[in-house]
Amino acid sequence: MADPVCVVPAGDRCGEGVVWNAAEQAVYWTDINRFLVHRYDPATRATQNWLFDEPVTTIGLTDRPGTLILALGSKVILWQPAKDARADFAYPEKNTPKARLNDGRPDPFGNLVVGSMFNNVGPDGSGVDITDDALGGLYRVTKDGASETIRSAIGISNTMCWDLSRNRFYTGDTMKNEIWAYAYDPATGAVSDPAIWFQGFDRGAPDGSQIDSEGHVWNCRYHGGCIVRITPDGKVDRVLDMPVSNITNCTFGGAELKTLYITTAQGGDGPLERLAGGLFAVELDVAGVAENVFKIDG
Repeated sequence: MADPVCVVPAGDRCGEGVVWNAAEQAVYWTDINRFLVHRYDPATRATQNWLFDEPVTTIGLTDRPGTLILALGSKVILWQPAKDARADFAYPEKNTPKARLNDGRPDPFGNLVVGSMFNNVGPDGSGVDITDDALGGLYRVTKDGASETIRSAIGISNTMCWDLSRNRFYTGDTMKNEIWAYAYDPATGAVSDPAIWFQGFDRGAPDGSQIDSEGHVWNCRYHGGCIVRITPDGKVDRVLDMPVSNITNCTFGGAELKTLYITTAQGGDGPLERLAGGLFAVELDVAGVAENVFKIDG
């Protein structure tokens, strides 16, 4: 592996929600605390920015050209960046404003799976101490805007990815330092047979994850200064060291899906913390898999 490079020194307070848009050959990601969405074009190295009126935590692709699905703190919306057109779509979290939506991704069957947590972001974007470690949940949103609860009593819901067979779902709780594996029913989206799959890794806590073409999970470690590649049986395969401490999420991009784009947050103690909150990229020897798509029209 090459060394990670900061391709956009965005200065995000908490970069998140990163997704590779293959149709545009561009990267989208968010800054939760500044209520921003960014778009980076690797060919031109140009970055665009959009401001929202509450935290943006998740970005997903859809089957409608030019339309993305976003999780904000209080709701899920459909968004057309070219027109900056925004339409409310779903309200899976019922405990707002005490809780807010957090990490999420479309599943392989066209739904959006999104988690939540205690709302640690104030109205002005300032940080708020977490005082409830079981307020979060995990939800499934369908194309008609309906939502259902998959799991309750989560501290910080993070990591949304599926194995190559598309019948195993990985998700976790940052506060417990655990990632779970579930059986995932492709017909209904129902989960069953939960089991702790990866726990106790001593470098930080699990944040966002993505899966590669060999079925290994790349898990970003908040306050761990690294990304850990985990085998399907829950063992550490390798560790990618990062120059900043707070690693939040990742996506595979580029023409061959061998560029891992990585979001980060400020507040750590790594050797290059002046770049914390930047978007990083690293070239890998293994490809990822294409991002799942939320089905609006399909």
